[in-house]
Amino acid sequence: MRALVVEHGDNGPVRFADVDEPEQAAGELLVDIRHIGLNYGELRHAGQYPAGDIHGFDASGVVLRAAPDGSGPPEGTRVALAGAPYAWAERVAVKPAFTSVVPDGVDLADAATLGIAGVTALRVLRKRSLLARRVLITGASGGVGRFAVQLAAAAGARVTALAGSPERAAGLRELGATRVLTDLAQAEDRFDLVLDTVGGEQLVQAWGVLADGGDLHMVCQASGGESTFPPGSLFAFGESRRLHTYGDMDWHLFSAEMTDLLGLLAAGRLTAPIGRRGDWKDVGEAVRALFAREVTGKIVLDVS
Repeated sequence: MRALVVEHGDNGPVRFADVDEPEQAAGELLVDIRHIGLNYGELRHAGQYPAGDIHGFDASGVVLRAAPDGSGPPEGTRVALAGAPYAWAERVAVKPAFTSVVPDGVDLADAATLGIAGVTALRVLRKRSLLARRVLITGASGGVGRFAVQLAAAAGARVTALAGSPERAAGLRELGATRVLTDLAQAEDRFDLVLDTVGGEQLVQAWGVLADGGDLHMVCQASGGESTFPPGSLFAFGESRRLHTYGDMDWHLFSAEMTDLLGLLAAGRLTAPIGRRGDWKDVGEAVRALFAREVTGKIVLDVS
């Protein structure tokens, strides 16, 4: 069967290869993959994985063969995979903990967008009550950002979305943002919660607009830049502010959180932010567009 495997060097980060069929263990499902969802981080840092390994974590498909031990959904069930290792292949053997049943009415391509991006946004925004709180989402035009804007607005927050340009900011108000910025210097509020996906100097700027008692969650460093805090900027009177790194990657909780997100999709309370869709044979161009910041939202590729 075909799969996308890690490729080190200038021809990477992934390439097609013929690989062995997966060996299904007693506690694993065999899933026929129909769509894969691309994430910036897994592609930017693909070099951290062994060359030749099947790559990717998010996908969706149909159960070809149920787990022999009786765990998980039966044959024929539509499922979404989140954080699942070796997911970018025609067929995948996967533990049920990495899968969630896709409800009737939810497109499998939409389900493939959720995964790491949707769960990341959900986990951060569940850290505190958001009702009538002021929330800032940086990198709001990306996959995590567009999910976060919707989820925060649904929880009753007053959402400010920060994007890199007016073009990338398109559609954020429709997703629930009450204000859309392209420069954090335009901010007129101080925020109770900040979800930052950019890092670098923008992280320092975000700290400067954090309200007393506020929480700043750094979930990604898409900028690749350093964050240098000026002397004294981490000291202030008043209720303590908190800076959180994001290492909460307990994969075995993904199934329950994905079920919640899929339920919101089914109810029409969440939309899948697909910015580009195509065939997986065009993965090279899709990766180039992702790295060049030419795509807003998520990239979904159909497995043909």
